[in-house]
Amino acid sequence: METTSRAVAQAPAAEDGPQVHPARRAVDDYLRAPFPWYGLDEAFTGPRWLMQVGTAADGAVEHGSIGHGDEPSVRNEHAAGSGQDVKEKFAVVVTVAANPVRRSADGTGLLEATSVSSAAWLAGVGLLSFTWPGQMDHSLRDDWLEQQTETAWALADDLSGPEWSTLSLPVDGVPTPFHYRESEFGWVLAGSTQAGVHVGAYGRGMSAYGLGFAAVKDVAAYA
Repeated sequence: METTSRAVAQAPAAEDGPQVHPARRAVDDYLRAPFPWYGLDEAFTGPRWLMQVGTAADGAVEHGSIGHGDEPSVRNEHAAGSGQDVKEKFAVVVTVAANPVRRSADGTGLLEATSVSSAAWLAGVGLLSFTWPGQMDHSLRDDWLEQQTETAWALADDLSGPEWSTLSLPVDGVPTPFHYRESEFGWVLAGSTQAGVHVGAYGRGMSAYGLGFAAVKDVAAYA
């Protein structure tokens, strides 16, 4: 997908424009999406928080993430195996608009179609953003992250491969098949909904087996 991730909570306001509260700016970007956002269903009663949206070259919102539970910090040699690592329990739900191959807004090219693999890749990369192996020097993390991002793409492109298993979870109350995999850093899953979007998720400290997903009724309530 030719999208640009925007860390909306950290985006600076225009120097000469009005100052907008980061939470307000974040939710405004979510409200621009022409598709429903998904999160954990009502069985989850913990904190929920907006993360970031991804946009196409023309600015259209194509995907975004909503966090649940503890806001995660990067897991490294200082956190691995410690009480901090145990305490961080989170699940992030990624919603991806189900788009076919289509011409770009300026008519100069084609935008790639989105699929379950798109959701699986975004979820895999999302988990990596909070991870690096113990004993790794900070200076090596960029190289490690680039290598692991390529691996996440290869895995997402082969959802029928041996790295994935099948897990049935409710989506809007309907049992839905998901592709699921675990690693030492957490878990990743991806599937499709009947609402015209693909759903990916990743997490750590929370079991994926007991999760359910539902369309968000009022995303503005998370601001």
